[in-house]
Amino acid sequence: MHVSILWWAGTLGLIALLLTVDLILSGHSHRQTARSSARWVAFYVVAALLFAVAVGAGFGSGPAGQFLAGWLTEYSLSIDNLFVFLVLMNRFGVPQQLQLRVLTFGVVIALVLRGVLIAVGAVAIARFSWVFYLFGALLIHTAWTMIRPSPAPAEDDEEVPATASALSRLIPSTRVWHGTRLFVRENGHRRATPLLLTMLTIGVTDVLFALDSIPAIFGLTTEAFLVVSANAFALIGLRQLFFVVRGLLDRLEHLNKGLSLVLAFIGVKLILEAMHETGFGWAPEIPTWVSLAVVVGLIGGTAAVSLVLERRRARTHGHDGEREPADVH
Repeated sequence: MHVSILWWAGTLGLIALLLTVDLILSGHSHRQTARSSARWVAFYVVAALLFAVAVGAGFGSGPAGQFLAGWLTEYSLSIDNLFVFLVLMNRFGVPQQLQLRVLTFGVVIALVLRGVLIAVGAVAIARFSWVFYLFGALLIHTAWTMIRPSPAPAEDDEEVPATASALSRLIPSTRVWHGTRLFVRENGHRRATPLLLTMLTIGVTDVLFALDSIPAIFGLTTEAFLVVSANAFALIGLRQLFFVVRGLLDRLEHLNKGLSLVLAFIGVKLILEAMHETGFGWAPEIPTWVSLAVVVGLIGGTAAVSLVLERRRARTHGHDGEREPADVH
């Protein structure tokens, strides 16, 4: 797949335009509603689908399918990231009017750091075929850690990533919010505000997530053009997506299982490709359409099952609530 300078320039220009719209126009209001955010999310999803059509027209159905599979995987992993972002928002008590600012920092730092990781990963894959083994093993391990049952946290212990506690100990800070200020002076000492700590924690946390998501996208395509564009389209609109799914996160209880299966599948695919590249010619190659079908089926299926089961539970509880007065009489 040969990507001309014109394609690169046009794609990067489109990404910059959409990012500008996301960071300035769609986030202009300090009071974000789920309805307005949903409209913006729909706009960004349509933009990604239209870009896939353009890739198909310019390079064929194979690259278009690879972009779609990579974008959907990264987008789904971004939704999973929002679980942690929500925990961090609650942990630091981020005021409603400052949540967009915190998420803006998270999106920008994610684009920059993921770009660096993509460049490093592309060079490593081009020079060392065994890197596929490493990426595959990492994804399978991540899938196992996501799907295995975890011990319930103690009642007096909050579910907070270790980065939040570590940064709180390393950086002298205050627990009092001071609007949009990042530093304040208390008793003659310069201290960080909770706003700065939240931004730094989200940035560090996203780097940890990228260590899993970058190998995942390389398991679906090794074309740097598709990797960069799929990651960019998955991150643009993430702030708006936060306000849409904030009330739905608890309902998507089985999404983690679907994502873990997707990562396990991509991990196996990477190992098979590594075997094929390192002399094991009998190792089967998984075509793009199979990867796309597996990603769509697992993520869409687990999301649908989660919503159906949640609706069924709500209906059952509703019936139980209706029967309670009869039992009293």
